[in-house]
Amino acid sequence: MNSLVILLGPTGVGKTELSLRIAEHFSSPIISSDSRQLYKDLPVGTAAPTPEQMARVKHYMVGTLSLTDYYSASNFEEDVISLLQTLHQTIPTVVMTGGSMMYIDAVSKGIDDIPTVTQEIRDAIYAQFEREGLELILAELKESDPVHYDEVDRMNYKRVIHAVEICRMTGKPYSSFRTNSKKERPFRIIKIGLTRDREELYDRINRRVDQMMDDGLLEEARKVYPFRHLNSLNTVGYKELFKYFDGEWPLDLAVEKIKRNSRVYARKQMTWFKRDEEIKWFHPDEEEAILQYLNKKTSAR
Repeated sequence: MNSLVILLGPTGVGKTELSLRIAEHFSSPIISSDSRQLYKDLPVGTAAPTPEQMARVKHYMVGTLSLTDYYSASNFEEDVISLLQTLHQTIPTVVMTGGSMMYIDAVSKGIDDIPTVTQEIRDAIYAQFEREGLELILAELKESDPVHYDEVDRMNYKRVIHAVEICRMTGKPYSSFRTNSKKERPFRIIKIGLTRDREELYDRINRRVDQMMDDGLLEEARKVYPFRHLNSLNTVGYKELFKYFDGEWPLDLAVEKIKRNSRVYARKQMTWFKRDEEIKWFHPDEEEAILQYLNKKTSAR
């Protein structure tokens, strides 16, 4: 049976280098499950694989979109499942790596068939959000879909806005489209989670942000600053530097905020991943144990 190895973990844990070695072990390409590495204008801030790494192992789903392109977890599911149908014809074990929780779940579990939101509705609701904040949008969700209102993280404005977008476009509650049924896949899924002690992870995150600044993150953010209203740029590393460009924060504060928000995001990722009992956890240094585990799992009938 064909296999999909999913190497996941929080930002900064050390997925990239290990994914290259696992891919080389299985003579596999790498599929990125990082929702921001899809955008070709953000290589530094998304820690996208370097040209040298992409020459070493072929990568898919990296640098394929423009900032203005609409893309969702549902699109990702469709694209990756189609890609795997092709790859599995000649490559029994394919490697996917990244930390975007919804994208990983979309491939491994499937995602509900929720309608695609029109650009007009999306632009209108984000313009309202910019003008008025989240309070009125939350009130609309409570009226349109009280079931989802009770479930949703009301501090996560993207989730709230997306639900209201669906309600406005379809005239139906967002919750009516959610079945939460797991889809069957024609391949085995093996999930490897990477974890480190909190202090060790936070130190790596802080040093990685400093390295990104040395590698040109400020210049990269300046180039995309005219597009700062786009959802693709509502991303740690860019939104903080936009405040520097706007004169709201000094540069050193913006950099400290990037580090802090990256650590917060890492905690959210781990909270999400820890709910998944299918994940086998390792420290990134346990490469030999990881490969032994994968060899056993991929050879099982």
